[in-house]
Amino acid sequence: MKSSSLRAARFLRSSALGVSIAVAAISVPAFAQDAADTTDDSADAPIVVTAQGRAQLLSDVPVAISAVSAETLQNSGANDIRQLNQVAPSLLVSSTGSEANGSARIRGIGTVGDNPGLESSVPVFIDGVYRSRSGIGLNELGEIDRIEVQRGPQGTLGGRNSSAGLISIYSKKPDFNFGANGEITYGNYDYWRLAGSVTGPLGDTLAARLDGVWVKRDGFYNDTANNRDINNRDRYFLRGQLLFEPTDALSVRLIADYTYRDEECCAATYVSAAVNPYIGNLNNPGIPASATTNNIVRVLADLGQPLAAFNQGYSRNISVTPGRSFAGKTKDYGFSGQIDYDLGGATLTSITAYREYRSSQAGDLDYGAVDILYRAPSDDAYRQFHTFTQELRLQGEAFDGKLDWLVGGFYANEKLRVRDNLRFGNQYGRFATCRIVSGGGLAGLYSPTSPGCVAPFAAPGVPGFAAIAGATGASGADIVTAFNVLDGLNDRGSINDAYRQNGENWALFTHNIFHITDKLDFTFGLRYTNDKKKFSATFTNDNTACTTIQGLVYDDLIQQNQPGDSTAVLTQRATARALAGALIGLGCQGNSTAELNNVSINDKRSEDQFTGTAILSYKPVDDLMVYASYSRGYKAGGFNLDRSALKAPIQVVNGVPTVTFASLGGAQALVGNLQFDPEKVNSYELGAKYSSGPFSAGLTFFRSDFSSFQLNTFNGTVFLVQNINGCSSDLNGGDRDQSKFTGAPNYNLNAATTGACASDDVGYGVRSQGFELEASLVPARSFRMTAGLTYARTKYRSQLVGNDSGAPLDQALRLLPGNNLSNAPELVATSSVAWTPDIGSSGLSGLVYIDGRLTGDYNTGSDLFPQKSQNGYAIFNARVGLRGPDEKWSVEFWGQNIFNKQYAQVAFNSPFQEGATSTSTAFADPQYPGGRQLFSQFLAEPRTYGVTLRGKF
Repeated sequence: MKSSSLRAARFLRSSALGVSIAVAAISVPAFAQDAADTTDDSADAPIVVTAQGRAQLLSDVPVAISAVSAETLQNSGANDIRQLNQVAPSLLVSSTGSEANGSARIRGIGTVGDNPGLESSVPVFIDGVYRSRSGIGLNELGEIDRIEVQRGPQGTLGGRNSSAGLISIYSKKPDFNFGANGEITYGNYDYWRLAGSVTGPLGDTLAARLDGVWVKRDGFYNDTANNRDINNRDRYFLRGQLLFEPTDALSVRLIADYTYRDEECCAATYVSAAVNPYIGNLNNPGIPASATTNNIVRVLADLGQPLAAFNQGYSRNISVTPGRSFAGKTKDYGFSGQIDYDLGGATLTSITAYREYRSSQAGDLDYGAVDILYRAPSDDAYRQFHTFTQELRLQGEAFDGKLDWLVGGFYANEKLRVRDNLRFGNQYGRFATCRIVSGGGLAGLYSPTSPGCVAPFAAPGVPGFAAIAGATGASGADIVTAFNVLDGLNDRGSINDAYRQNGENWALFTHNIFHITDKLDFTFGLRYTNDKKKFSATFTNDNTACTTIQGLVYDDLIQQNQPGDSTAVLTQRATARALAGALIGLGCQGNSTAELNNVSINDKRSEDQFTGTAILSYKPVDDLMVYASYSRGYKAGGFNLDRSALKAPIQVVNGVPTVTFASLGGAQALVGNLQFDPEKVNSYELGAKYSSGPFSAGLTFFRSDFSSFQLNTFNGTVFLVQNINGCSSDLNGGDRDQSKFTGAPNYNLNAATTGACASDDVGYGVRSQGFELEASLVPARSFRMTAGLTYARTKYRSQLVGNDSGAPLDQALRLLPGNNLSNAPELVATSSVAWTPDIGSSGLSGLVYIDGRLTGDYNTGSDLFPQKSQNGYAIFNARVGLRGPDEKWSVEFWGQNIFNKQYAQVAFNSPFQEGATSTSTAFADPQYPGGRQLFSQFLAEPRTYGVTLRGKF
């Protein structure tokens, strides 16, 4: 007997039926590059994929997937993977500080932040080729056949492992029949998009296709200081293909593509109380800080920040330092070759690819008018991937079709380079000294126009600096000098730091389907993966202020009280220690120090993992399938490509504060602090799929447990990368306490050392569980309805630790235990309606399309501060049009986010912009876990609309 996979393959070749919309389908992953490109709009057209390495009907494959057709993508206005949010309820794609690093999440799980050292939890494959980071999918895609969104860990078949799912994009193949199409689009924000494609034979056995797209659009943000707009579009995309089919047994497909982008991105605005009520009085200026004011707002205003920016709601007028830029350039190009060869008893598939990706991104990174932090545009500041991949698969049958077997191997060589020129701005020094002076006992000396932000006189005849010297006793001269050094810390930092990571990944895998009976199948897959990474970095830094301040006040920082000290001397010592700590902390933020100038570090890591899947599926009747599955997934560990993670500016060792790298053995001795562990997941599913004529539906129940979950968090000063695990024993609040706010109910002086867990009690740290329901109804050829509902409780365990050895969780993450992950709404619903009625007998037809996505409440910040919460919302897209006979031409009017819903993609701590530490219950836990920290936000796109003209022949 013949397997269903081979029957499906023959059916596909003979009928030329293609892939139509399958939002309601439930199937498998991501290597379906062989399904036909032509479409059949009939209601009963089957959907064929090769997601398990062989051609199969989608309704016969027992794993969760959403398959989206080219028609649906076109109607929804999707030009990159972000628009998939509208038609795939379990998926959320967003971009933040860089368009090069968009993040995709499935069932609430995804890679957080812009750090290129973290691999994607939801990787992107295009035509079977792994792309190094999911943000690459934010490029133009050209002519697309379909996109498949695989849900759940992928730990068996070819390509890289993934812990949460993957996105597979399939472009249209060359055709042996000549054809061409084109479109012109114009919309608001002066949006222009030109796209075209031509395909046809170059002989009896060779066909070609060429796709091209050009896009230009004004930005959504207004930079009045520099008279320009930000978050614009200026890009083009080209892809050429050759398809060589000399015999029925051999097919060779060659693809080359090139993308170029020259755009300004990504601006942000301050979060105000009108956007989030938890902001409260955070944006209320006042010096000295009181229970209802925030000194940092007054400092910013006195240094040039318009106060209106702190209360502008969703206005898109941004604050930018004159002369600063958000310019960015991206080049993404490569080629691939796929060979499919029917050997008779088996089929060999080979996919070979080489890709280069390079993206530079400047930015005014304080996101305000005061010049605190910036990255200048430069050809020598970028992130770059050079990636070679090779996949081989051999698939066939045995035991008279009872066994459908597949074996294969995968190899990847990836070279990652990051060069960075992050620097303090031209007002950083004055901002830093004013931050110290304005918030505490020195507030009476606050004078932002005076050197050191210190008033010339504290009282008649008493100079301001003399008052500081007197308040700090014997340390006075050092403290005053350090104040002046910090005040002059302007335009200093990295000159051109270089991070290098060379990675090799290889795997062997097998995936087998046992046809126990005509109705009962057992699928078993196993994969062995070996991953090696070599890391090195060289730093160049001209921040000599840091080393000077350290030399001046380190002895004041560590001075001890002496027996017999008077009350006045004890007070002077305490004041000197506090000021010394503040001066060192602000002078050496993020390990920006000349001590690292021309210093190199290196490290390496190696790991191997077994992953796989087991599925039992049963078809009681032809139209219904039920299944149960287990899968184990994995995402590789790596290195945090950020010098700030090497150590804190002040690090306590054996009870003694240290401030220099030399005191800790040098930077090389600390390189291990940049490593993070692999992320692992065990996942279980129960599912059912029904498909009969015009109606299909799927229901999946899932539970996934993640251990060593990789979390990247910006705390306002540095990026933290921790592996989140759970503890089966009670930590007695040790993972929720803090040592910063003395007046808060969870204050604990020793919070940094509490919350450890015995290694034997360490287990999974994140659990995602819930159900997914999808349905599709096609009562007539001209009418289609789809609906999807995802309920996912993606939560941290109630007791959390920071690695698999049970080390305490970082205090900045104290809100995580027992709460939902960021960007993980519990409830999401999507729906779409498409109607294409004939208009009389003229051959004309109409188009009416609308889709919607309803999202429940969620928090956008990985530390889950309430100031980053986002209320639920609904987004709708619509399109109406008139189409000519055989759709040779059409005119369409469209709108996206048609009700202009305003919301934030991500809110974050405004860099370095935290006011005085609260010593009372005001501006402290639980409402203000960031204290007087200000917050900024990356807004989602506003309403857009326009008209599109299409033609084809």
